[in-house]
Amino acid sequence: MKKGSLACVGTGMMLGAHIGPRARSHIEQADVVFVAVSDPLVELWVQGMNRDVRSLQPYYAEGKPRTDTYREMVAAMMVEVRAGRRVCGAFYGHPGVFAVVPHRAVAQAREEGHDAVMEAAVSAEDCLYADLGIDPGTYGCQHYEASQFMFYKRRIDPSAYLILWQIGVAGDRTLARFETGAQFRHLLIELLAEQGCPAEHEVIAYEAATLPIAKPRMERMPLSDLPRVRLQLSTTLVIPPFRPLERNHAMLDRLASLQASGA
Repeated sequence: MKKGSLACVGTGMMLGAHIGPRARSHIEQADVVFVAVSDPLVELWVQGMNRDVRSLQPYYAEGKPRTDTYREMVAAMMVEVRAGRRVCGAFYGHPGVFAVVPHRAVAQAREEGHDAVMEAAVSAEDCLYADLGIDPGTYGCQHYEASQFMFYKRRIDPSAYLILWQIGVAGDRTLARFETGAQFRHLLIELLAEQGCPAEHEVIAYEAATLPIAKPRMERMPLSDLPRVRLQLSTTLVIPPFRPLERNHAMLDRLASLQASGA
């Protein structure tokens, strides 16, 4: 029996603008394509590249734990891989960034002896840097999933950008909700205050554009306004540095000594 294979690719964030030639080739040459994208129009666009495209969206449901959804998605893909078919999973953005299913599917396929690859793609993070004019090399960036940031004791660097992903479900312990409310965001603000972030500090609610006719959301506000604004699962909270960089004079002196010695 012919051995199946799996390729998990990203379509990028914007319809038609970000897909790479390798990702397109995997979609076009697959026997079956499973698709999980951000907009029905993007799904229709993927359907134009292959005759057998199956949406993964029906696995989602309000009140259904996303852990169950992800397990069912992986299982559906693996049925076709085990049947000896060339399977492609097409996911919006980057298939390896905030994407549980591609990682699990690739790992399981490899464990069972199938060829499996993941192709890099344009992610929401890439769009964020471009849209907001942020160079991560200037001050540095810290990235956390918002709920994980709340669940664990994380120490942030106040002189670097803090980027909290999936802020719309911050604090959700059920993995079954599509949003959390103002009380959850108040707790996040308290947590940030404990690490020195002022309530009046300007933050940005960011959402990448997914259609060429759309514009990215870049809504600036004081941190204290966070409980009152509309947030979605796709919203990212960007918190610029709230303290200046502090020079490490001891290390600078040691480096100067090395340079003076000709090392």
